[in-house]
Amino acid sequence: MAGLDVFLIDQWPENVTAMRERGVRVEMPEQTLTVSVRAFNLCDVCTFREPFDIVLMLVKAYDSRWAAQLIEPYLKSDGLLVGVQNGMTTQTIADVVGRERTVGCVIEISSSMMVPGISVRDSNHDRSWFAVGSNDGNGKDRAEEVAALLRHAGNVSVVDNVKATKWMKLVSNATTLVSTALFGVSIHEGASDPVARDLMLRSGQEALNTGLALGHPILPIFGLTDADVAHSNRVVELLLETLLKGFTLPSTKTTVLQDWMKGRHSEVNDLNGAVVAEAKRLGLNAPVNAAIVEMALEIESGRMKPLPSNIRKLAERVRELSGGGGPGAA
Repeated sequence: MAGLDVFLIDQWPENVTAMRERGVRVEMPEQTLTVSVRAFNLCDVCTFREPFDIVLMLVKAYDSRWAAQLIEPYLKSDGLLVGVQNGMTTQTIADVVGRERTVGCVIEISSSMMVPGISVRDSNHDRSWFAVGSNDGNGKDRAEEVAALLRHAGNVSVVDNVKATKWMKLVSNATTLVSTALFGVSIHEGASDPVARDLMLRSGQEALNTGLALGHPILPIFGLTDADVAHSNRVVELLLETLLKGFTLPSTKTTVLQDWMKGRHSEVNDLNGAVVAEAKRLGLNAPVNAAIVEMALEIESGRMKPLPSNIRKLAERVRELSGGGGPGAA
């Protein structure tokens, strides 16, 4: 619709078939769009003859390396590969295609796709947000090329320190994505339970403290300003409230819970797991994140189910890992 030359490549065969036959149906709170597209399976990539100027890579964080390797031969020598993902994936992409062809991206968009060919967006254009930046902070012009594309989907900020900005999004993700999925509820439902909310905020605080220990400054995301985060001594709660009020619906379920509903592996190791790994490397503790990871992996192994009763189970596991009830922040 924006007049761009777009290829869609997906690893879900039924989705590709549906898009080829009926186009993509995008359902939003205020409107529904149906758009004809050119859709391809992964196995079709080897038939491409023309290289791409810009590739937006929207795979799960744990699929980043192989996906970058797959597309690298089809990326122009001065093209850009953009990790439109959660998790700290920018360096992984740069390892494959080079720093000069890598652009990092931070995302906040609430959506789901449970039926082939139908994308349900809880957040429309004005309630979706992206931040982009080059991997070394020296390519604002290249980042602006990507920003121009993403502005068709939401509001976009071009940032100097994309790594630190992505860590700030990790703080928000550590607060909400896996925790509320453990409870089997929407983000709003999780945040409305006092015990669950406390655990969520403690998990986010561990992530924030770990980022500070890594040398990442506290930066604004979600359209907040420097003054907003500089003048708040409750940054994690500010991020949560901003997310609830501006970017999600009461019914919005996280991508992690959607993965489990589909019987798929989630990004827990790239989210709360990344906090645990970095905290351990620095000699810090992150018991809430550690407990969340443990329980999430139990769900993925089939030994547990995502249920509201897991709120109390998580609280007990955190107490055990904290040595009997410590504050839980790294």
